Amino acid sequence: MADTEKMFSLKRQIRNLEAYRGSGTELISVYIPAGSPIHEMNNKLREESSQASNIKSKQTRTAVLGALEKIMNHFKMYKRTPQNGLAVFAGNVSDNAAKVDIELFAIEPPEPLSIGAYRCDAKFFLDPLQNMVGATDAYGVVVLDGREATVAIVKGTNITVIKKLNSTAHAKIRKGGQSARRYERLIEEAIEVYYKRVGDSMDNAFMKDEKPFVKGVIIGGPGPTKEFFMKMSPFNYQIKVLGVVDTGYTEEFGIREALSKSENILAQQEAVKEKMLVERFIKSVVNEGLATYGEKEVRDAILSHQAESLLLSEELNYNVGIYKCPACGSETKRVYRDKIDDTIQCPNCSSQAKLQSEALLLDDLADLAKQNEISVEIISTNTVEGAQFLTGFGGIGAFLRYKTR
Repeated sequence: MADTEKMFSLKRQIRNLEAYRGSGTELISVYIPAGSPIHEMNNKLREESSQASNIKSKQTRTAVLGALEKIMNHFKMYKRTPQNGLAVFAGNVSDNAAKVDIELFAIEPPEPLSIGAYRCDAKFFLDPLQNMVGATDAYGVVVLDGREATVAIVKGTNITVIKKLNSTAHAKIRKGGQSARRYERLIEEAIEVYYKRVGDSMDNAFMKDEKPFVKGVIIGGPGPTKEFFMKMSPFNYQIKVLGVVDTGYTEEFGIREALSKSENILAQQEAVKEKMLVERFIKSVVNEGLATYGEKEVRDAILSHQAESLLLSEELNYNVGIYKCPACGSETKRVYRDKIDDTIQCPNCSSQAKLQSEALLLDDLADLAKQNEISVEIISTNTVEGAQFLTGFGGIGAFLRYKTR
């Protein structure tokens, strides 16, 4: 599955988990980071189980103990922690206060988890996963001064340091009996070599198959070195520098500092991408006839393979009811803004068709597109264009491979 599809699937799972609320602190969230032994968390849960026996509320105690047992039993399925870590959620999700219905949800995230956590609350602890889906694009960050440089790749909340370099410009050159001019020239040459080494490290870190795979690069560092480095630009011309920022450090803390000072720059990149996509969609609808919108029109375009890619607003708050007629056996889908009806009149034989299942319209259309190997773009409402797509086009659109005759 492609990264975008994995992230969309994770976002959908998060949305489902957000809907659950416990009557007390009975919903348990467990995070095991990548590379951490699963038995360590299992031992911690055994300790928590012993302490949970002292919970005064019988209902909460029963729910917590049941959830802990379910999680520990689930751990038995794994010989080792999955490559990217593991997130497990369990608790009483029953709407009926008199009934206990303990459900378990396990997620192997598409990106490595960097934290381990145990949380018992009235809602599931989802911050680590929400941070992961906040940004799916990779960015490069380079921080340097005259003595050292750090090259890193950032994706979501994950920072991977690729290379650390040291300059030998001042360390290995001594004035001795040399003339001042020769001494300065040797230093200049050594600095140039240092810049080229940093540039080569950027090429190796940020290029793949002769093209950049990062969306852009932030350059940071204390003093004027970063400006001199940018003037020389000893890296591949295809690498796009998004901004240059001042930092007080050049190691991993400097990477984090550069990121914190580049939030507006990176947010603008996502906004520009979304703006261009929606503007292209509007132009295709109005002038070219190579786009369509509306639930029925888009669904038909997907099923006929006329759709090239699907656009869905993340605020598409409609539900789909799937009904089956007991008389003729036909299935019918109906879209609802609010509550879904338990029965509807069958459009084929006028009998009463019964509700079989329900889903979010967003999920239903995305799944349909995936089944037909059509890509999906999720449009936020954080930009003017994203909000326009939701209000003006209902939050459902598709680019078409060809015009309808």
